[in-house]
Amino acid sequence: MKRIVVLISGQGSNLDAIVRASEAEDWPGRVVAVISNRADAGGLQRARAHGIATEVLDHKAFADRAAFDAALAGVIDAHSPDLVVLAGFMRILTPEFVARYEGRMLNVHPSLLPAFTGLHTHRRAIEQGCKVAGATVHFVCAELDHGPVVAQAVVPVLAGDDETTLAKRVLAAEHVLYPRAVGWFVKGELRLQDGRVTHLGGEPQGWFA
Repeated sequence: MKRIVVLISGQGSNLDAIVRASEAEDWPGRVVAVISNRADAGGLQRARAHGIATEVLDHKAFADRAAFDAALAGVIDAHSPDLVVLAGFMRILTPEFVARYEGRMLNVHPSLLPAFTGLHTHRRAIEQGCKVAGATVHFVCAELDHGPVVAQAVVPVLAGDDETTLAKRVLAAEHVLYPRAVGWFVKGELRLQDGRVTHLGGEPQGWFA
């Protein structure tokens, strides 16, 4: 049984989607711990409702990013994870931390990478006149919002959309996309080679949500 550790900073809706999918689809893997850098993160209560262990590690208690990441790695490793999942974890990670979990750490970003890395993705997509937007699940690398793409979901940008309406549509797509990608990993269905990710069974890795 694969062991998944999820890092959060907020409400944990993607966490909830992943946990529910793992149970409904009977994955050979489960979320064994949820770690947050914020004690008030709503996702902690979601995790507890599922009977999942939770821990809080306040980044403000550490002198710098490197010290926090070193402590975080210790907390993660205590759970012996096969996969680390970033689900709204609002921290920039050091290269040393990323290297520690290379090939076994996933993130979801609310854009069709490599477009619109960083923040304010929905506003920028609207300002640029994009007709579609979406979300990307990728393996984490040292460069922010880069790394081999596992899967992408595309949503339309509608006339009259603002940041809020587009964000809601993209988040709904994430709730399907992220569990699917995590499920592929725990089932051993992904191959990462030369910076490219393929699904061994040939399932589509991009679709319109």
